[in-house]
Amino acid sequence: MRRNLEPHEIRLHAVHGEARSVFETLQQHVPLKQVFSHEETGVDLTFRRDIEMAEYFKSLGVRWREFPTNAVQRGLMHRNEWRRNWREMMNQSLESPDLDALQQARLPYACTPWLKLHPIPERFKQQNLLFQPGGETNAWNTRDNFLYGRGRHYNTAISAPGPAQVGCSRLSPYITWGNISIRQIWQYVNAVYEGLAWRRAIHSFRSWLRWHCHFVQKFEAEPRMEFQNLNKGYDDIRRKVDSGHINAWKEGQTGLPMVDACMRSVKSTGYLNFRMRAMLVSFLTHHLWKPWAIFLGRQFLDFEPGIHYSQFQMQAGTTGVNSIRIYNPVKQGYDYDPEGYFIRRWVPELRGIPPQFVHEPWKLRPMEWQMYGYEPGKTYPVPIIPDKKNRTIEQAKFCGPKKEDKQVRKENGRILKKHVKRPLK
Repeated sequence: MRRNLEPHEIRLHAVHGEARSVFETLQQHVPLKQVFSHEETGVDLTFRRDIEMAEYFKSLGVRWREFPTNAVQRGLMHRNEWRRNWREMMNQSLESPDLDALQQARLPYACTPWLKLHPIPERFKQQNLLFQPGGETNAWNTRDNFLYGRGRHYNTAISAPGPAQVGCSRLSPYITWGNISIRQIWQYVNAVYEGLAWRRAIHSFRSWLRWHCHFVQKFEAEPRMEFQNLNKGYDDIRRKVDSGHINAWKEGQTGLPMVDACMRSVKSTGYLNFRMRAMLVSFLTHHLWKPWAIFLGRQFLDFEPGIHYSQFQMQAGTTGVNSIRIYNPVKQGYDYDPEGYFIRRWVPELRGIPPQFVHEPWKLRPMEWQMYGYEPGKTYPVPIIPDKKNRTIEQAKFCGPKKEDKQVRKENGRILKKHVKRPLK
């Protein structure tokens, strides 16, 4: 952005600090008239910040103009006509501002010491070579090399953690950070669609753009999902917290190769495909019978609260209205990493184990341990999954009678009324 503005003799200032204190300092040197920003569907912390800033701007008589983000409608409490409104927003003309017409507000010299004291912290600028590089130019390049190359493998690669790193669009971080908008992607895809050789794959990708906004809209209407079960009827389950099991899950030391590989991968790269994210949550909430946690949100480079909390609760089974999906982590390994390439990359302790055992190393006989450099409990943990019989009993309590619980059914009606499109009478 700085580079694009320099030819127009416009200087961009970036400072780091709490919003209220930054604007208070600016107000002392440059009286504010209007403030522009996007509407943010963020977490509780940013929501409380926005309430504070709205009151502050009002007290100064400053007009704060917020603009919708990716067709999410602020304050909408129903889904009537939502899809039509989404399409109308997606098809609105894109802005092409005349940068020569910009008039810069010159900061007085007195602001210089303040700017120098509030720079962007160096730790935010340190490049992680395993992360996707940020910025608008990289967003365009990622879009193009997906549509004209990588996208041909989209439908076959989307579920497998290794191939998905290349075959998926990888545009989600750029959408999250505002480097590119869904409307820009949508209109460009539609413009070039007929000329693409793998339209079926791109058609599947295009449908996910709407689902992105659908889940953010859901969180916009019910932000308590950050802290509470969407369906209150499930508040009486998974009360026992075992820090040992949770820490093993967080560190990728569960003894389940696919679980550990996925956790280590997302912690190192900030990325993991959708199915494997679901599998990690399923393992935590169903196999370990622990409450869904916010830990994973801190690992994703594309963390979007609306998608994150909605999807986590769907996988944990606490929405009440969605089918309960319990992923078998061993089967997921055989299905989506049959040769064990992904596992060996992220769980180097198992690199010497052949494909037929890499998903279940505990099946190796003691006489084979030395041959493959493996010793359960020493070179790699034994599985932490609790007794299968006990787990089956817990699942029976959860998946059967709980669905018929009076409070669960009452909450289901409320959720469907609020978050699902209804025909107009």
